[in-house]
Amino acid sequence: MAEIIKNRYDFVVFFDVENGNPNGDPDAGNMPRIDQETGHGLVTDVCLKRKIRNYVEAACEGKEGCRIYVKERVPLERSNKEAFAYLGISDAEAKDIKKKDPDADVKIRDFMCKNFFDIRTFGAVMTTFTAAKLNCGQVRGPVQLGFARSIDPIMPQEVAISRLTVATENELESGKNTMLGRKFIVPYALYRVEGHISANLARKTTGFSEEDLELLWKAIINMFELDHSAARGNMAVRKLIVFKHESELGNAPAYQLFDRVTVQRRETETPRSFGDYEIKVNQSDMPDGVTCTELI
Repeated sequence: MAEIIKNRYDFVVFFDVENGNPNGDPDAGNMPRIDQETGHGLVTDVCLKRKIRNYVEAACEGKEGCRIYVKERVPLERSNKEAFAYLGISDAEAKDIKKKDPDADVKIRDFMCKNFFDIRTFGAVMTTFTAAKLNCGQVRGPVQLGFARSIDPIMPQEVAISRLTVATENELESGKNTMLGRKFIVPYALYRVEGHISANLARKTTGFSEEDLELLWKAIINMFELDHSAARGNMAVRKLIVFKHESELGNAPAYQLFDRVTVQRRETETPRSFGDYEIKVNQSDMPDGVTCTELI
């Protein structure tokens, strides 16, 4: 059986984008997300988790315990039904299962956590179980990410594009020779996102293990490597800085550790590469019981 993590972790990830759209906003014509007050670019936690899930699914294809619960074109209830099948009950019997088995909630939760990496990591909202009045429909995961924010304000650009063909015979007969379109890009931006890993939740709820932790670090470092596309431009994780606590509940507040990671822009008015920034980590007088490692 895999060993559940015993240490709390806080971490900082830096990634950048060049001539791409890191996270389009569907309510704004797919324009890159932006803080309207400051002009800084934003990337949601949901976007980053999607890329982590995609990497794990590709890297661990077929490996036991590493399936992905939230995935494209797979209804969530299809995976939920596997838990009912594990208990030997039907959907109709689910509402009454607690009368026969008072521990059914825990068995279902443990089954889902054991089989799905993203539930074990990020948690999940499983409405099928909630509708059946089972107290395992909401699982809080030990790994939590915030929104990523660009170091400097961004200036999204709308670029016109053309296609030297048409879609239908009628368009060709009407004399149309090309199709026109537009897409948004960010010329360059460096983003920072902070995250937390709770050993307490791992022990009490999902069973997130040391093996899962190593896979998570690998997935974060490589989360853009399987996501290359014309829309994304060039995206890469540049830094992963990890603070490890000796204890389960932590040895210092996370904000004090995050404040030790600073970013300075070099002498350039318009940053256009990662080399235009300098990232520093203050490792002097580190709080007792906390160590800092730069994985990349």
